[in-house]
Amino acid sequence: MGEAFELRAYSYLDRMQPQYASFVGTVTQGDLPVEGMAALYVEMAPGNHVFRVVDVAVKATRARPGAQIVERQFGMFELHSDSQAEVLQAGEAVLAELGLTVHDRLRPSIASMQVITNVSPYQSQLLNRFTRGMMLVAGQTMLVLECTPAAYINYAANEAEKAASVNLMHVSSVGVYGRLWMAGTEADIITARDAAVAALESTDGRS
Repeated sequence: MGEAFELRAYSYLDRMQPQYASFVGTVTQGDLPVEGMAALYVEMAPGNHVFRVVDVAVKATRARPGAQIVERQFGMFELHSDSQAEVLQAGEAVLAELGLTVHDRLRPSIASMQVITNVSPYQSQLLNRFTRGMMLVAGQTMLVLECTPAAYINYAANEAEKAASVNLMHVSSVGVYGRLWMAGTEADIITARDAAVAALESTDGRS
């Protein structure tokens, strides 16, 4: 692999939530996931290692790849299955191929976070042009969250949806930063924010 290899993110989702799974289905170019499936997100550098590692994982298990992306700096892939055991086994195969443990991943950090109350109708209309998820309605409260490595934003979004009745607008998990937009009542957004932060802060790894 060479000295430059880095396991940037390794993130397991035990059960995809309804909106999160639906959103992923609008952007994935691979096997489509559905609500209730388990998933694994792995991000690495250099990105081209993704191809070999995904091949190992799908040969070793029945988990299926939904995403396999290489961009300028990093590579990221997602695997999912109805069986949590299959996804966990795929993760073990990935780590074995890389000669690493889960503790060799980078720990996520929050790059920015905002809670915007009583969103303007002009702001909502502008943002709705850039989302494939739920629409932002004027007067709602909006959560904007960025983290790095980017792949961890998927875990944050899924855990936030578990915790509160919110509308998932947008998730972007490719590049330097992962981004999340959610909307709802102020109380629900605060609950979702706290769940997302707790998910990221509870993920161990290298500094």
